[in-house]
Amino acid sequence: MLSGFDDKSAYALCTFAYFSGNPDDQVQLFKGRTDGQIVSPRGPADFGWDPCFQPVGYSQTYAEMSKDSKNSISHRSRALHALKEYFYSHTNVDSDNS
Repeated sequence: MLSGFDDKSAYALCTFAYFSGNPDDQVQLFKGRTDGQIVSPRGPADFGWDPCFQPVGYSQTYAEMSKDSKNSISHRSRALHALKEYFYSHTNVDSDNS
């Protein structure tokens, strides 16, 4: 589908939203982004566009990576980490001990 385009760069973006329920508070957004490129599909086709997304700096697509490898660099894990840091910064819990 992108064969006519020279630039196949892409990024995966995940945004989590949190609202405390307090009408005086604003909705907080936590974004995670993984840069990559669109490639010919490789790997299992069991999850959406994973077979055609190859993160920058990796030779495998999301689909070809182990779940642990993918989760360590994924846009979702980065957004979740940002949300986690927000919660830790608003409590007395040490984020290094989780």
